[in-house]
Amino acid sequence: MGLYLGNTVEIVAVVALSLVQWRIAILANCQIKNHLPQSAARWLSRLVMLAITLATLGLMLNLPNASVLRLNPHLFGWMRGAGLFWAFTSTPVWIAWWLINRLSRRSEPEVDPTRRALLRGAGTLAAAIPAGLLGFGALVERTAFQVREIEMPVPGLHPDLNGLRLVQLSDIHLSAYLSEQEFARVVDAANELRGHIVFVTGDLISVRGDPVDACLRQISRLRSDSGMMGCLGNHEIYAGTQNYTAAQGARLGIPFLRSQARQLRFGNALVNIAGVDYQKMSDQPNYLQGAESLIAPHALNLLLSHNPDVFPVAAKQGWDLTLAGHTHGGQVNVEILHHDFNMARFYTPYVYGHYRSGRSSIYVTRGIGTIGMPARLGAPPEIAVIRLRKA
Repeated sequence: MGLYLGNTVEIVAVVALSLVQWRIAILANCQIKNHLPQSAARWLSRLVMLAITLATLGLMLNLPNASVLRLNPHLFGWMRGAGLFWAFTSTPVWIAWWLINRLSRRSEPEVDPTRRALLRGAGTLAAAIPAGLLGFGALVERTAFQVREIEMPVPGLHPDLNGLRLVQLSDIHLSAYLSEQEFARVVDAANELRGHIVFVTGDLISVRGDPVDACLRQISRLRSDSGMMGCLGNHEIYAGTQNYTAAQGARLGIPFLRSQARQLRFGNALVNIAGVDYQKMSDQPNYLQGAESLIAPHALNLLLSHNPDVFPVAAKQGWDLTLAGHTHGGQVNVEILHHDFNMARFYTPYVYGHYRSGRSSIYVTRGIGTIGMPARLGAPPEIAVIRLRKA
């Protein structure tokens, strides 16, 4: 698992889905030429080729780091979302058609009508299930915001920190797929949780031109006993907004910690909170370089890092707790025989939930928004509430 494996899998998946689209175009054009007059067939074939070309372009916009392209954010978002959605619904149709044809060719010349009907019924069902699931993921689960409460055992936790409530929001991705009004609902729900501290762990937007000011405006409405802090994610880098986000956030009272630490006191206990910018996976040998100097003695040391694969280094450096996001919990997650299958697993073993290493822990949240396809399956968006307990 890691950057190269994850990127390779993504590239192979996009190329394979694109090839299927062109096979679909060839099949569709053959049917059009066989059943329509020549003039009508010519125009309809051109429309098919245009549609498949646009679908392929949409798929290509889902290649790793395509977010750095300077395209209109709404056009970019809808093109790659539509490309993925169409590919994931049309590919099962093509596979079902291909299998039915193969089975029919291997059968005796006079195929049993009942068997033919069963094959067609199975093919229709195989094609309909992905479309239905993705429709549910886009229309329902994408905005089915949940509150997830986690009891976090911390070895040697000071008694004055026992029960401390940390509220975490991550991967907001305010964009064509998540409106300011939808995010405002999340902020209202987070405020009702009455956390002691609120954290925002990166990816406020998706691409250049997305409404970062609107996102910051909503974040500034978050309330807690001791304020809020945050760190920046990879999409702030892709959009070229990391400096602006940090500066504007500071003006609104939202400190984004960039290799910085701040301390909060609760009774006689000290919480030392540090944050780092997104740690590029290509720079893995240098993860958290210099971050150990931000650790404070005789304090609970909490690290904010957008990507969770820094955890082994954070544990080795001595951070008590790391809060991360980045993975969206897989976003589209399929459970088979009690094992989760999703694209994030090819990048990191820390996809979702609580992980431990020695005395150190990390919590990886599923986050709020989506990237690529505007759908979630098996990984609903969440507001995380981490309640500290003495181990």
